[in-house]
Amino acid sequence: MYMSDDNKPIGWWLKELDRLLESSFERLLAADGLTRRQWQALNAAAGDEPIAVALAPFLDGNPETIAAVTEPLAARGWLAGDELTPAGQAALTGLTAKVRAQRALVTAGVSDDEYAATVDVLRRMAGNVATA
Repeated sequence: MYMSDDNKPIGWWLKELDRLLESSFERLLAADGLTRRQWQALNAAAGDEPIAVALAPFLDGNPETIAAVTEPLAARGWLAGDELTPAGQAALTGLTAKVRAQRALVTAGVSDDEYAATVDVLRRMAGNVATA
């Protein structure tokens, strides 16, 4: 049965938004020869959490899969293990501006309160399903 845009369930919208977010960020980062996971690895390297832990929700945890994400960054001189190099920090700074602009585009017309409420509702729904 066809569902119009005004009555599609939340699961449909979650999958659609995820698909669109993935493809828009992949296009954005492709201009710099990066994938979204590589962007996430750079962000993780700038923080306190190991890259493998930060990427766990997106990857299978296999060391080879993680290496496929991080090795190209190391080859560019941006990563040394789980640490950003100075060149990696410079790259991250430039990329962060692009990603922030993309995130602003994604959330255009959505107030801070609406965004916070949406995240809160999704967090609670995920908790409900996780405990069911």
